[in-house]
Amino acid sequence: MKTPKYLVEDLYTADPAAHVFNGKLYIYPSHDIETGMPENDNGDHFAMRDYHVYSMEEIDGKVTDHGVILDVDDVPWSGRQMWAPAAAAKDGKYYFYFPLKDKNDIFRIGAAVSDKPEGPFIAEKNPIMGSYSIDPGMFEEEGEHYMYFGGIWGGQLQRYRDNKAIEVGAEPADEEAALCAKVVRMSDDMLEFAEEPKDVVILDEDGNPLKSGDHDRRFFEAAKMHKHNGKYYFSYSTGNTHLLCYAIGDNPYGPFKYMGEILSPVVGWTTHHSICEFKGKWYLFYHDCKPSGGKTWLRSMKVVELEYNEDGTIKPLDGMA
Repeated sequence: MKTPKYLVEDLYTADPAAHVFNGKLYIYPSHDIETGMPENDNGDHFAMRDYHVYSMEEIDGKVTDHGVILDVDDVPWSGRQMWAPAAAAKDGKYYFYFPLKDKNDIFRIGAAVSDKPEGPFIAEKNPIMGSYSIDPGMFEEEGEHYMYFGGIWGGQLQRYRDNKAIEVGAEPADEEAALCAKVVRMSDDMLEFAEEPKDVVILDEDGNPLKSGDHDRRFFEAAKMHKHNGKYYFSYSTGNTHLLCYAIGDNPYGPFKYMGEILSPVVGWTTHHSICEFKGKWYLFYHDCKPSGGKTWLRSMKVVELEYNEDGTIKPLDGMA
């Protein structure tokens, strides 16, 4: 499958987090809705209220909608805006992680639990202690689960340094080191952080951390991790330059050396993805706004096969395809 295909026609869905559970592919996206909110840099026009989950037996097969698995009214600490989620499985339980603004309009990351990957999920009474910002992405290795997270601008990452809120949050100056995504190992019960979140450092060709002004390469949001042929691939969105990029490291914590682009800009402002192996092939799940006529807050998720070169680099894809 070399030609991208859309996965859902009856709903607007974005930010697809693809996971394989019990031999079946499950996709956990955001659910875009029309809100009438004006567009702004804080993303207030992305005012999603619930999540669906989809499953597939084959990559070219039927896509099953399992309905709403979590609604904003089901979360005891909820304020507004349910953004890009992720999922994980451990010991017969399934865990759903979601960014949501609390009643003080601060983004936290919540956890919800189910006995089935298709839900429904029951949210914990409080957000994960010490969590902040947006875009959880889950990675599992040898029984340990890691969460990658963070997003600047509306994702509020610029409001924090060393995992602590600061008085006046702003991005560093252009010549300073860029803000980093975060990585944290999860607790045994999958409901809390087992340690302090650490920076996911991306290095340039000279071994120096990317600069804040390097908007074509620096991290903005959509932190994801996958492993291929013994190497760790950290992939992410550059946000305002609309690229999906990746960097390669030797362990889940990095540092990671910047390697290049995965996907050129799509129709729409945001670009957000996941990378998943399914039945021996790798796939890129992402979204664009072609079906909505370019309305950046009404997105549609799609999938295309992802290919690697012999040296382990990823063959870049055309976002307009």
